[in-house]
Amino acid sequence: MSGVKDDARDLPKDRARGQALGDQRSLAGTSGTWAGTSGGLFGMTGEARLWLKRAWLLGVTLVSAIAVVNILTIQHDAPRLGLIRPAIWEISSALVTFCIFSIPGAMALWMIRARPTWRLAVPGHAAAMLLYSILHVAGFVALRRLAHGVLLREAYHFGPLATEFPYEFRKDMLSYGIASIIFWLALRRGAQRPAEVAAAASPATFDILDGARLVRVPVADILAVRSAGNYVEFLLADGRRPLMRSSLSATLEGLSREGFVRTHKSWLVNMARVTGLKPEGSGDYSVELGAVEVPLSRRFPEALAALRA
Repeated sequence: MSGVKDDARDLPKDRARGQALGDQRSLAGTSGTWAGTSGGLFGMTGEARLWLKRAWLLGVTLVSAIAVVNILTIQHDAPRLGLIRPAIWEISSALVTFCIFSIPGAMALWMIRARPTWRLAVPGHAAAMLLYSILHVAGFVALRRLAHGVLLREAYHFGPLATEFPYEFRKDMLSYGIASIIFWLALRRGAQRPAEVAAAASPATFDILDGARLVRVPVADILAVRSAGNYVEFLLADGRRPLMRSSLSATLEGLSREGFVRTHKSWLVNMARVTGLKPEGSGDYSVELGAVEVPLSRRFPEALAALRA
């Protein structure tokens, strides 16, 4: 959102599967969530797309309201400028902002889907923010030059780039941050509601991206999950052991509400499938899952308490 310009500025490693899909993974693990199984934009559900549209409309409303306030303020403080010039400045900025709202929206979607570490997220957002501001400034300058020439028969001067761009960039940082938060909250809401509906309508399932193949299994059939380098290995009741490119922590986020607990730095266990606990000494245990045994480290006392309960 641009401020007043020109005269107005004077105013006060295991198996190499899954590479075809990169880092894509299931986020929630229940049917109807961010598993990428349904069609549509980036695999989003209809509910998620609806909330994305609502976020965009909210942003458009806020930008429009700010533009109107800025026009009236400039007109009040500098009546010599007339009404057309402030209207051109603010409307051009607002129109370009509407067009590039997809950038913070895409970054919010990336944060939710890929769950990047801060080492990736910070430079990613910095680059996106710079691109956002460059497109914003270039866009409104082009529109203002055109409007000034057609409507006022005069040239529009943006001013020295070395001073004017940092001025605009400071405001674009705020706009980008607010837009990113709005989109992130909307996408999170859109991801949660289908999960709640699906959980009530049908037994919980989990989607495993085993290479280029998607394996949908009932959560009740997952005995345990083991960390395997950049992958996680699922131990299923029928003996299958599919792999998915993901971290154990990200997988636990999708399975914790289904009764899974972390018993070891490399293991998750389905509490509903536990058939026994065997002491191993020094406070460690083995968790029996039928014919499968999984370690329970003394460093995870909350898991032991949950299994005993």
